[in-house]
Amino acid sequence: MVKTTCHPAAPRRRLFLKGLSALPLALPFASAHAAADLKLAFRHTHTNEQLSALYRNRRGYVEPALQRLNWLLRDFRTGEVARMDPRLYDILHALNVNCGGGTFEIISGYRSSKTNNMLRRTGGGGVAKRSLHMDGKAIDIRLVGCDTARLRDAALALGAGGVGYYPESDFVHIDTGPVRSWGSKSA
Repeated sequence: MVKTTCHPAAPRRRLFLKGLSALPLALPFASAHAAADLKLAFRHTHTNEQLSALYRNRRGYVEPALQRLNWLLRDFRTGEVARMDPRLYDILHALNVNCGGGTFEIISGYRSSKTNNMLRRTGGGGVAKRSLHMDGKAIDIRLVGCDTARLRDAALALGAGGVGYYPESDFVHIDTGPVRSWGSKSA
């Protein structure tokens, strides 16, 4: 009688194959993580401040650049600064690559609870009570040279977080929360 045994590499092979099945989801970010220097350019629509920053290199995130980005994305109404989730920049970089590159126009970055509450009272809806802007995990943007409907479609294709589309105000909300979407589906 022949006794069969499981090959010692079989569990590793199954794990490897399972990992390969998730690869298509990671591909949009593969170039971002492998690239030597990742840069982004911004202009804040409310303060007209501009910043071009190399935010990531082969060694990882560049802390002085992240600090400058935190300042740029501060709550411009109160002056409060918070640490923004660097994964936002990876998403923005992937969008920049996919949509042809350009300067991101910032509508809103970090939002203090005071500002968030004020916008909820006066903004006519669309501002979440527990917005990810308050955690430094969300940004509202446009990309110069790219229609916001196209930007929304590219963000949805990434499947990397929340995507809100506001065609009346001409901006796209991006966050690092769970994958979900809202807003108009037509341009």
